[in-house]
Amino acid sequence: MNLYAVIMAGGVGSRFWPRSKKKMPKQLLNIFGDDTMIQATVKRLTGMVEKNRIYIITNELQSSEIKNQLPDLPKENIIEEPFGRNTAACIGLASVIIKAKDPEAITVVLPADHIIKDVEEFKRTIENAASFANESKGLITIGIKPTRPETGYGYIQINDKPVASNIFKVVTFAEKPNYATAVRFLESGDFLWNSGMFIWRVDVILDEIKNLMPDLHEGLVDIEKSLYANNFKEELKNIYAQLKKISIDYGIMERSSKVYLTKGSFSWSDVGSWEEVYQLSPKNENGIASIGKVYTKMVNDSYIYSPDKMTAVIGLDNVIIINHGDTLLVCRRDKAQDVKEIVDYLKINKFDEHL
Repeated sequence: MNLYAVIMAGGVGSRFWPRSKKKMPKQLLNIFGDDTMIQATVKRLTGMVEKNRIYIITNELQSSEIKNQLPDLPKENIIEEPFGRNTAACIGLASVIIKAKDPEAITVVLPADHIIKDVEEFKRTIENAASFANESKGLITIGIKPTRPETGYGYIQINDKPVASNIFKVVTFAEKPNYATAVRFLESGDFLWNSGMFIWRVDVILDEIKNLMPDLHEGLVDIEKSLYANNFKEELKNIYAQLKKISIDYGIMERSSKVYLTKGSFSWSDVGSWEEVYQLSPKNENGIASIGKVYTKMVNDSYIYSPDKMTAVIGLDNVIIINHGDTLLVCRRDKAQDVKEIVDYLKINKFDEHL
């Protein structure tokens, strides 16, 4: 079984402003511990996927820092998308490149910015799903058992009778719900969080793209023809300019009849906001998680990040304060998802120095 990994690392992490910037987004930061998020993602694959079979899909702005952070990976395995075209194009591009090297490859597709504990259980889950994908020609996604009525994640409903060891047929996908719906999903017991991690044979996903996304497939055929051309980068740019922005979930997973789910019983978070960082961080007796030079008085249940400057906070509860470089974020914890609107504001008003 030839297992390859595709790590998607092109995002800008707008909910992590002001630490996350275009050149140094969330996946290139050490949010927890010494390793950056992408380094932790690659390290997690040790002993399961050989280094020369790990591919990173990113963009021109971030690729040099990724090469710097991951010196053990072959430089040709760090692939630059000319434009962001969402996950269907990203996965299609990686699949074409891997298929040219190994037509029988099985790929595990991972975002670069997840936190996963219980690494051995994670590996067992992947290996079991890869074996099923190889035999069944199915598309497998990893679902996480919900621990709370979370409105920031998509959900997947399954038939609770397994078709193989820890493999279930998917009934339906559900978009991010409101709170009342999330409570219903949690109580039903047959909805799981959509982790955005996938396992499949490279030929199978390309066939499903051909069946369900013919326009994208047409572009991928042209990319395949140009793979070894001297002007590949220019050709890729021309082809990518024609592609639509569609996610793999919407384009394939929600429409294919070959979709299965394997339950991940490891600790998982997609760390989608500063609120999630607060939840995952160690806290003192007042519920404060702080990093750096911080003074607090009459403060409770807050996250304060200030590694370079002195930050003093008095009489505030349930806040996020990020004092980073020449920027400062002060935000109620329950509004952490709205941080991305700051990035939109900065773009519209051309405050590029803060992006």
